[in-house]
Amino acid sequence: MNPIDRALGILLLLSGSKLVSAATLSERFAVSLRTIYRDVDRLIALGVPVEAERGAEGGYRLAGGYHQPPVALTRKETAALLVALAFVRGIRATPLASELETAESKLVSALPKSAKDLLSRAERIIGIEPMAVDVFHHATQAPPVGEWQAALDGFMEGILAGCRVRFEHRNPARNEIREHEVEPYGILFDRNLWYLAGRSVDADDLRIYRADRLRNLTVTGMRFRAPKEFSVESLLGGAWLSRAMRRWAQEDGLAELRVTAEQARRLSQDWFYRHALFTPDGAGAVRVRLADTSAERLYPLLRWLGPGAELIAPEALRAGLATELTAMAAAHGGAAP
Repeated sequence: MNPIDRALGILLLLSGSKLVSAATLSERFAVSLRTIYRDVDRLIALGVPVEAERGAEGGYRLAGGYHQPPVALTRKETAALLVALAFVRGIRATPLASELETAESKLVSALPKSAKDLLSRAERIIGIEPMAVDVFHHATQAPPVGEWQAALDGFMEGILAGCRVRFEHRNPARNEIREHEVEPYGILFDRNLWYLAGRSVDADDLRIYRADRLRNLTVTGMRFRAPKEFSVESLLGGAWLSRAMRRWAQEDGLAELRVTAEQARRLSQDWFYRHALFTPDGAGAVRVRLADTSAERLYPLLRWLGPGAELIAPEALRAGLATELTAMAAAHGGAAP
């Protein structure tokens, strides 16, 4: 019997409530006491809560409430697990990343030899291409940082403990940092970014926060109970973005464009801009309202839309856009700036 199979056998024998002596294990698996001690140490190193009692009546057993059933995977199930793990490794930040590593170690230790061998060379047979950089929507890209991982882990800890979290959130649209207290409900992954969903205590409303914009997250001692009707699935398919856009519409300081009906149709096909607020503006024109008021976002958008698109607000950016377009026209043989 190989060490992995023996460790699984020991784990199963210790799952009962009675103490099992090292001598009994040694006899059961036909190995020396020293080998049993090493096997038990290996289980403890993997995070298995093995309790030991000394003395003539002593032995080993698992801590109360712990149970790890045997793992029996088919070849297809093993392949599915390989794909899932490969995807997770390709994400720049993963919820509870260190715990994922120990869980994977426990799982691998209980797999049959054929599945374990296949898992050990997963990178040779499965590849996940990282999300390509979206230059047009550059604001939806973020470099990996340690604080991002800490925020993601802390939010998950709040979900698991049923406790509120407190953090600082940076709002790039307003260039401000505010403190929030939130009841964490769930997390979602969209276009290479993690988003955190929870009830804002101050606003008494469901809010979505980008994990990379959070700092100094702590789990408080204030407990809460998440509503049974909440499901993170209700936020998928861009629903979270659409919800946020409509909330932003109630606020001042939005960017506003006037576009043609055809340009509005093109925008409605974009994964991001289709969630903007579109309203008829007479004579076939359409008003589009956006939360981002930066020139870095609006100028490329208007250049992409072309003639027929007009920047209405912020009015302060109109002159800068006119200067850019005049210079481009001059470079292509048009009127001199």
